[in-house]
Amino acid sequence: MTLRISRRRFLTTAAAGGITAASGIAMPHLSRAADRPMVSHGVQSGDVNVDSGVVWARADRPAQLMVEVATTESFKDARALPPINAMPENDFTAKMLIEDLPSDQTIFYRARFRDLSHINIVGEPVVGRFRTAPASRRDVSFVWGGDVAGQGWGINPDDGGMFTFAAMRKHNPDFLIHSGDTIYADGIIPSEVKLPNGKTWKNITIPEKAKVAETLDEYRAAHKYNFLDDNVRAFNAEVPIFVQWDDHEICNNWSLSKQLPADYKERDITLLAARGAKAFHEMYPMRESIVEPGRVYRTINYGPHVDVFMLDERSYRGPNGENQQTSYGPDAYFIGPDQLAWLKRELLKSKATWKVIASDMPLSIIVYDDATAKKGSEAFAQGDGPVRGREFEIADLLRFIKTAGIRNTVWLTADVHYTAAHYYNPDKAQFQDFEPFWEFVSGPFHAGSFGPGGMDNTFGPEVRFVKGPGPGHQNLPPSEGMQFFGHVKIEGATGQMTVTLRDRADTALWAITLDPKMG
Repeated sequence: MTLRISRRRFLTTAAAGGITAASGIAMPHLSRAADRPMVSHGVQSGDVNVDSGVVWARADRPAQLMVEVATTESFKDARALPPINAMPENDFTAKMLIEDLPSDQTIFYRARFRDLSHINIVGEPVVGRFRTAPASRRDVSFVWGGDVAGQGWGINPDDGGMFTFAAMRKHNPDFLIHSGDTIYADGIIPSEVKLPNGKTWKNITIPEKAKVAETLDEYRAAHKYNFLDDNVRAFNAEVPIFVQWDDHEICNNWSLSKQLPADYKERDITLLAARGAKAFHEMYPMRESIVEPGRVYRTINYGPHVDVFMLDERSYRGPNGENQQTSYGPDAYFIGPDQLAWLKRELLKSKATWKVIASDMPLSIIVYDDATAKKGSEAFAQGDGPVRGREFEIADLLRFIKTAGIRNTVWLTADVHYTAAHYYNPDKAQFQDFEPFWEFVSGPFHAGSFGPGGMDNTFGPEVRFVKGPGPGHQNLPPSEGMQFFGHVKIEGATGQMTVTLRDRADTALWAITLDPKMG
């Protein structure tokens, strides 16, 4: 359930809500701990902008989410917000959109649940925080990447758990762009994996991850599994998430033409997609569209220096195939014409210094639909040559950006389980009607390492940096260290953007500083 909280409610103490001036909510009678409703999987915030943000929590039973908000860590100025229900139909999750907050302010929030049947029974609070976007030109820092709990590499306490989240947290970023594959619904988490060096990788397991996800509860459980990790929960409590999805939220390489493997008893991909989408929206603090319920693509404005355009490259795509169409039509859709028109409008009206396009798939890395046979196309690219298939959307967009005089676009992506920096040079491209730009690739956060992949020359990508395991060393476990994230810093005074590609040990592997183009 989602509730919008206005500035008036945020700034005004509720008259009849049991509020005290000193401590916020007057403590009701508490029974023994076992009877109290719990915050079961930590807290999250997300989609934060200059004056608002979304707060999320999940209960362990039917309950009401009670949130206090303050501008100080002591909560001495706390205000209680009207409670909202966490019910079984949404797996006891609740998210609250808090509006009209002060800009450039650290907002502390305290979440707890009270029992629906006995409202005097209240659980222990869990505290989180986020910082609203600036109205002025201050420094901005954020991280990005994707791919969590894939290829059977789950939470291994002996290896420090999902350690990349601890490395990212050290940078105290303003937000995380999660580029998708938030879960691997199609992958099991075994209790043990034998490693080539003779050692054993030992996973924390849950019953639902012993098979592919097919029921709604199994999709939900895949998300909740990741929240069992201490690093993930600590990160979520401090860093807002801007989340998008890719394929593994449903199943590997899913499109509406997907032929499901034999281990799926449920054969209807449309039904699986509906279940996976519901679980995805329940489990993350996303702003929900009133116009199109369940929509993933959206714009998030984070102050004068950065707008983030979150794409959805799953919901509107045509079938995965050879991707060789010589004209644009439904079979060549990737983001689809409506989303493409939206993106053009949003880019055109953006006043931000940097326009960050968050794409869950890379532009020119060849990703096969059938990786074993190296057949079919899962992403935009399909091989060297002129614009074909899904590339028509990219050509149209790049031409529009050039013609409209839109400056300082940067593409951030993940998906391929290695890290890279690509400079798109029209002088080396088959399609040349665009201005040069950068694309940066990062991930996995916590999954098998793969790549590097082959490149398609249609848009002239120059590989300026790449790090992956290389041939003969695919699907390396996280313990091998090839887990990656990207870190972006934008200097408030100059608008310069510094992009650093890092590994889970927080080693800076490669960096570049980009000067914004004016005018």
